Amino acid sequence: MNIIKNTILACAFVLPVTVLAESPKAPDTAATDKTIKLFNGKDLKGWRPDVPAADHNKDTKPSFIVRDGKLVSMGRPLGHLTTNQVYSDYRLVVEYRFSGKKEDGSIKTGNCGVLVHSSTPRALYKMFPASIEVQMMSGSAGDFWCIEQDITVPDMEKRRPKGKNQKFGGSEGDARNIKNLTDGSEKTPGEWNTMIIDCVGDEIKVWVNGDFVNHGTGCTVSKGQIALQAEGTEVEFRKVELTPLPAK
Repeated sequence: MNIIKNTILACAFVLPVTVLAESPKAPDTAATDKTIKLFNGKDLKGWRPDVPAADHNKDTKPSFIVRDGKLVSMGRPLGHLTTNQVYSDYRLVVEYRFSGKKEDGSIKTGNCGVLVHSSTPRALYKMFPASIEVQMMSGSAGDFWCIEQDITVPDMEKRRPKGKNQKFGGSEGDARNIKNLTDGSEKTPGEWNTMIIDCVGDEIKVWVNGDFVNHGTGCTVSKGQIALQAEGTEVEFRKVELTPLPAK
């Protein structure tokens, strides 16, 4: 009886710890003396654009601008804005909102993303740099997209749709999309969202507006640049901040 009783008590203490480990609370995003403002609110210093359409047309309109103290991805021409510096072991806090308007005055939602561990430019489809994309697309915020890199999550067969003859990977034809853990974490279009991305070693954790939405391990890369996308829809960023985290 004592053995059974002790076993039940042990399980009672273990279960809450397991649940908390799977769904950690959103971390504190308060800036510290080590926090780096990747966007200074004035210009694009520290960043460089990569817009294929501009290769042969010097009159191509910029895909990324600063407007009213905000960094704006204009959505088109398609491309990426990439940090000059390489980073590893950090917390990235991004505050963003869809800001484009339709003819009727409503907010135009669509696609965008934050790319972590970015490296080789135009590695996929002559457009996307090798990286792990944390999706911002309306309705899918927190998804992973593997771009010539890879990462593993629990329930791979369920959360990573795979067609016939497809394999899990990051190259053309692979099953590259990993669905997030929640629905309904995003704010009403036009309101500000907060995305937190923790990258430590080979792990990536993501929160959207306080909800824990993704956690991958075994990432094939653990450092790189950070990139923002222009992928068809106007998006404003009012905060892009990075705080170093202890390495494993």
